[in-house]
Amino acid sequence: MNADKLRACWSTAFISGANSGLGLYLAESFVRSGISLALFDLKFDEVVVQRLKKMAEQHQVKVGFWQTDLCDEHVIAEAAKAAAASIGSPDLAINCAGIQLAKTFDELSNSEFEKVIAVNLFGSRNFANAVLPVMQPGAQLAFLSSLAGLVPNYSYAAYNASKFAVLGMAGAIRLEELPRNIAVSVICPAEINTPMVEKELKTMHPVTRRLKSFAGTLEVDQACDEMIRSLMKKRQLIIPGFRPKFTYFLSRYFPGLMQRISESMVTDTLSKNMKSSSNASAV
Repeated sequence: MNADKLRACWSTAFISGANSGLGLYLAESFVRSGISLALFDLKFDEVVVQRLKKMAEQHQVKVGFWQTDLCDEHVIAEAAKAAAASIGSPDLAINCAGIQLAKTFDELSNSEFEKVIAVNLFGSRNFANAVLPVMQPGAQLAFLSSLAGLVPNYSYAAYNASKFAVLGMAGAIRLEELPRNIAVSVICPAEINTPMVEKELKTMHPVTRRLKSFAGTLEVDQACDEMIRSLMKKRQLIIPGFRPKFTYFLSRYFPGLMQRISESMVTDTLSKNMKSSSNASAV
């Protein structure tokens, strides 16, 4: 990634969910490029804090850390004000914070469903509500949604609902911010090798695994580098990787075909699992 080109686009960035995964990789990429950062998360590992502080010192930029709960609109709003006063008004603000709870709809409790919606949707709303007042005209706001915000998946009722909603909200904000020339992007990656995904894989339903394999898996560096390049171009919808793009293409332009493919994978995988369970029981 060309540091000069990044600095030409942004001098200061705000990133939520910056303690790990995509948020941390983006933070490290920006610091190496000479961009000052305000970072937000529920908590920060001391190892992460010290590493980023050392990188910031090497590249002569500012970096600040705010432990915040995105579900609390007042806390994140105050943190954004403090960050703008300390680090500077953000040229780019990215909400990377989110959670996943993969359970079939009949297994999901009401409280579990509400928790996913609260973090992924209301957290996105609260982040936008906090950063937009401290952004100058011409800045950028980006939401990390998911391919699951465009294409449904098995055992993803809560996650799909939250990510579809983020996409709709971002579209409305984009229209409303036109007078200030603030670009709004939604990033919709498929599966990426992050700590959240690694944790999910331990209990992932075989059908979910089969459906997700259609769009494939990206490494963090590959996905984030493509995200950054697309953000530099101020693209509205960003889908890293060829296979995820192809999956979205089928879903959007050939919905009937995509539905048949998905349903075939679901019934085939469930049938194989039933046979496997029956054989195991017989033994």
